[in-house]
Amino acid sequence: MSQIRAVVVDPNVSGRLVLRDVDAPKPAANEAIIQVAAISLNRGEVRRSTTADAGWRPGWDLAGIVETPAADGSGPGVGARVVGLLRSGAWGELVSVPTHSLAELPSSVSFAQAATLPVAGLTAYHALLKGGSLLARSVLITGASGGVGHFAIQLAKLSGAKVTAHIRRPEYQRFVKEAGADFIVIGEDIASASEYSPYHLIVESVGGKTLGTALSLLAEDGITVLFGTSGGAEVTFNASRFYGTGGASLYGLILFHELRRESAAIGLQRLLSLVAADQLRPQIDIEADWTEVADIAQKLLNRTYPGKAVLHISTP
Repeated sequence: MSQIRAVVVDPNVSGRLVLRDVDAPKPAANEAIIQVAAISLNRGEVRRSTTADAGWRPGWDLAGIVETPAADGSGPGVGARVVGLLRSGAWGELVSVPTHSLAELPSSVSFAQAATLPVAGLTAYHALLKGGSLLARSVLITGASGGVGHFAIQLAKLSGAKVTAHIRRPEYQRFVKEAGADFIVIGEDIASASEYSPYHLIVESVGGKTLGTALSLLAEDGITVLFGTSGGAEVTFNASRFYGTGGASLYGLILFHELRRESAAIGLQRLLSLVAADQLRPQIDIEADWTEVADIAQKLLNRTYPGKAVLHISTP
């Protein structure tokens, strides 16, 4: 097969995301060719697609079947059901993926469930790792109704934490409560989160005033892990109170930087084992055919659903 179908950016069509014929992948020795069955959408890649040049191929998360194993003998064999991620271009019929970014699926985990895990699940996992032991400790998760936040609530509860979830829309209270949140803070201002402070760990993705307030809610030696700025990039905070807390820190998390230290395969296998044991439950709010990618991507940007959207790869 010399060509495959993939999602690409076309600035001349509504929604900018379309299916086009592209060259079939040519894998490196450490890459397996995956026949993709399902993909999930993340805000970062969708946002970039709104300004990317024509022909750019978005896509981080994928799940499917190994069609051709890696030539160097690493990774899963032919026919294995896997989940993985790429820096871009995962949304295609066939993709080549480094074996250190692949994990085999337990038989009870579906492609749709697995496809939600790479970016959102691994971001939550690595953010919580920064807090060390969370047993009986207080954790604040801002923007908790998003894909990362939903996973972070569940993982923090599994670690024995007391979890405060911040959401901006009251209709998502039940969503975060069912994920395991002990306390819920609603609105643009998180000042009321002080009632449950100080926090050993704050998982933060809003930025702006929210981050400024969050930095004042840390316990001694506490850490705020920042992985997004959906509410604004400019931040004002009380520096005297921050350093005066003693040992408080702010950590900037970029997932692909974390994956230099620990391969995606390790974290994915841990997350998959929790899904298989029904201890971690991906929230899939939309399932559709990948021909609807432009419409679903716009719904993600408009925040019309919490949780994750999964698209299934149909064959002609």
